[in-house]
Amino acid sequence: MARWLKLSLKIIGGVLLLFILLFVAGGIYISSNREKVLKSLVEKVNGSINGKFVAGSIDPSFLKGFPNASLSVRNVLLTDSLFNRHRHELLKASDIDVSLDLLSLLVGNFKISKVSINNASIYLYTDSSGYSNTSLFKTKKEKAAESGGGKPDDIQLNRIDLNKVQFVIDNQARFKKFDFDVSSLSGRINYPSEGFKGKIKLRTLVRAFSFNTRRGSFMHNKVLDGNLSFHYDKDKEVLIADPDRLNIGGDDFKIGASVQFGQKPAPFSVNIAADKILYSNVAKLLAPNISSKLLRFKIDKPVDVRATILDDGKSSGKDPLINVGITVRNNIVTIPSGKLEECSFDGAFTNRDTANRPIGDANSSIKFRKLKANYYQAPITVDTLLINNLERPVAIGRVLSKFDLEKLNGSFGDNMFRFKSGHADLELFGRADIENFRFTKPTVSGRVLIRDADITYLPKNIHLVKSALALQFTENDLSINEGRLQLGKSIVTMNLRIKNLLNFYYTAPEKTLIELSINSPQIYLNELMPFLTQRKKAVRKRSTANSLNELSDQLGTVLESAQMKMQLHVDKAIYNRFVARNLDANIDLLRDGVYLRKIHVNHAGGGLDLTGNIKPFGSVNRFTVRSTVNNVSVREFFYSFDNFGQNTITNKNLRGFLSSTVDINGAISDQGKIISRSTNGRVRFSLRKGALINFEPLKKVESFAFKNRDFSNIQLQTLNGTLNVKGDKVYISPLMINSSVLNFNIKGVYALSKGTNIAMDIPLRNPKKDEFITDPKEKKAARMKGIVLHLKATDGEDGKIKIGWNRDHD
Repeated sequence: MARWLKLSLKIIGGVLLLFILLFVAGGIYISSNREKVLKSLVEKVNGSINGKFVAGSIDPSFLKGFPNASLSVRNVLLTDSLFNRHRHELLKASDIDVSLDLLSLLVGNFKISKVSINNASIYLYTDSSGYSNTSLFKTKKEKAAESGGGKPDDIQLNRIDLNKVQFVIDNQARFKKFDFDVSSLSGRINYPSEGFKGKIKLRTLVRAFSFNTRRGSFMHNKVLDGNLSFHYDKDKEVLIADPDRLNIGGDDFKIGASVQFGQKPAPFSVNIAADKILYSNVAKLLAPNISSKLLRFKIDKPVDVRATILDDGKSSGKDPLINVGITVRNNIVTIPSGKLEECSFDGAFTNRDTANRPIGDANSSIKFRKLKANYYQAPITVDTLLINNLERPVAIGRVLSKFDLEKLNGSFGDNMFRFKSGHADLELFGRADIENFRFTKPTVSGRVLIRDADITYLPKNIHLVKSALALQFTENDLSINEGRLQLGKSIVTMNLRIKNLLNFYYTAPEKTLIELSINSPQIYLNELMPFLTQRKKAVRKRSTANSLNELSDQLGTVLESAQMKMQLHVDKAIYNRFVARNLDANIDLLRDGVYLRKIHVNHAGGGLDLTGNIKPFGSVNRFTVRSTVNNVSVREFFYSFDNFGQNTITNKNLRGFLSSTVDINGAISDQGKIISRSTNGRVRFSLRKGALINFEPLKKVESFAFKNRDFSNIQLQTLNGTLNVKGDKVYISPLMINSSVLNFNIKGVYALSKGTNIAMDIPLRNPKKDEFITDPKEKKAARMKGIVLHLKATDGEDGKIKIGWNRDHD
């Protein structure tokens, strides 16, 4: 063996032996001088603090701190001078292991290299006045004064371990509390000239992490596990925790922080980053006042999150500044109004939206940028969506979308709309209050274009085809200009305006007023009859989170409750047999029915003016009509109105020109058919140039008494009369009928079923004999001269009318 190697081994062995001797000597010294060492330790600590340090006993521990001498200090208590007032021990430990530098021990100067605190509690307390029990630690000025103006002798720790330690920071003045159950903490600290630096391995349960105790705790009951690296800049008086991996509640985060001890109270900041983490896990780490709002939303797949927490240390009871960013890509997002599929956006939350306003919910905002998603299969794009003021949330955003209408099937439920074809293109800018995270009191500006639409409104079975609409929203109002609707064979052009639609949509739909103008070259009125029907009741399904379903239900409520004022102009209107031209109408559709305010139409060579109403009543619709007829062809008129529900005198029997006033009511079906025997009212009429053609009751008179006169074509002089209609009976007021074949008087009742009883007084005198009498009184007196037949028309056993003698004539 080389001589130099032998010499080296001897030197190393000698040094090791010296350390072993010193270590053994240290142990012997401590064992022999426990009271002295304990007293020196207590004096050393008490000399460095403004409080009281108490230790129950001290024992050497040879193996724990080798090569240094180790002490186990038991039953340690550290309190400040005002402990008796606030009753919070700064330190209470069952066992503290302290490693001492052997050389410093032998010369009487303690240098602590390691401290292990076990089964203990550390409570850093600040009362509402700002006093803290940490004031027991002397300031640099106090230490300098005690050292005679020289450099104070600071205690430096190279290692610190915590095992089963409760660590609490409770600041009553600033409403902050941080409470940790530390399972284990192991730290190493070095002291370069510029400050100190170190690393910590940590596992702890967070009982409270409250920046504002009135708002609740962050990370409540979450386990923190990981490593932290830190360094302290002595000149800047800043402690910095370098970004490192830390597991919180089972998820990995990269966390960095800084505390500025040069300011009192010390401001701090925390930077947090997490990739591929579930959104719900992030939300549950936040304080309840924030998480309760964020958990209203759900994101299925992991997201990327960045956050900063800043506390300037200036104001008591103030929340820290919190900024959170989230990156979502190709995800499924559930919101209170439904689901956003294939969703991507960049989101941000801050509790200080405006710099010169205080931090808090009222100054908080949630922002979504570059949002793209499929909303109920309809693709939407949102440049920016803002939700401001989380105390009374207001949402602001711009939405773009283009989609086929069929994709909405199912979104509106099964009882409102069915979409067969068509395309929608929308661009909307909206603002809405949010109550319980649902939109209320919205204002919307923008447009919705609908083309080639085939839509069925199911409650009234209204089927629109080949329809096109351009909806224009202006804040609270909705307008449609030159919209095209095709209902069956009817094609209309419509202009619509609804004032305050969005104000009343949810709160008071019955106050919604729809102003509608319709023009059409040709319209089939019976195709509009579904508008008059009652809404069909549908079985309600269990409530879901489908907001479009709820929207459609509310839309149905609006459509059923809203008032509508409609102006109608139709070049040609067709209703069963009725054909009219130049139809002008003012119609109000109210919740309880349809009101015909003013209708004028040219029909049968004359004119017709009409007012009235139609109201749902059970399975039918009750109508009331007041009509004025001017100089219309009686034949066409009776034909158009299906002989007014009777078959005694029909359009085939009549000629002439009719003017009349009709006050009548009755029932009409959803298909526009007048319900038999439902009609009641009065008809006053005047007939010019009239004629009765093949009128059966008079033809029977011909066969009975006037075989030589032509009763198949009876020419009538001007005839004025009144008919009262009651159900299935028509009451004929006394009529004096002067004709080309016979003059007669008639009165009585004609029944559609049973009950016909018509009295006829028929003079046999031929009217032609009186043609040359010019005096009206003389002509009237001559009219009833001669033989007069008193006949009665009643029901026959075969259901036909029979003629007999009227033995009860006047």
